[in-house]
Amino acid sequence: MTDLVSSRIVVAAIAAMLLIGATHHASAQSEPEGRTLPPIAPVPETDPEAEPEERIAPLPGDATAEARAAHLDLLFERLADSENPRWERVQQQIWATWNRSGSDSMDFLSQRADKAMEAKNYDAAKSFLNDLVRLAPDYAEGWNKRATLYFILDDYGRSLDDIARTLKLEPRHFGALSGLGIILDRLGDKPGALEAYRRAIKIHPNLPGAADGIKKLTKEVEGRKL
Repeated sequence: MTDLVSSRIVVAAIAAMLLIGATHHASAQSEPEGRTLPPIAPVPETDPEAEPEERIAPLPGDATAEARAAHLDLLFERLADSENPRWERVQQQIWATWNRSGSDSMDFLSQRADKAMEAKNYDAAKSFLNDLVRLAPDYAEGWNKRATLYFILDDYGRSLDDIARTLKLEPRHFGALSGLGIILDRLGDKPGALEAYRRAIKIHPNLPGAADGIKKLTKEVEGRKL
């Protein structure tokens, strides 16, 4: 669900739950043991310090769905490299790409929702996000952001529903998988939480908190230490 807080045994993705999209949401609930989801802010899609062969050209605002998919494929290929020293930049580039709906009006609704969540005006945020998912049902980040909002409101059932919609549209959404792990852990479904974290770390080997979450849950679920 867009940018949120950071998580010790989780991930984050962010994004908190899933949460965590790539721009705002600086306020999120903390996990039981002081865990919170990490804020993920978008950065320019090219790294001026990167070597020419490492640079990824910015995605034009009018890019086709095919171009956007190819752009994300390239970014995920680099994210999957556990030895990539620039994984944080790649992660942020993915969030920035996810945040683009392809429609100026839908992006406007998304930004209004982000600002409302930052201001803790959750009723307004819900209204904007309800409109967003209704008008753009194929926009994964709209569902992810609403999942984040429901997570903040402790409405785990609706949050899980929106996470499912997010992952159906974007199975590689490591933020949504993080949020799934957090919620299932809170609800006592340790095996389910462990599976969510394992799925997330396959996509994003350096995902903050994922290794700790897997280590903790492996001991609790399988009775063995990593």
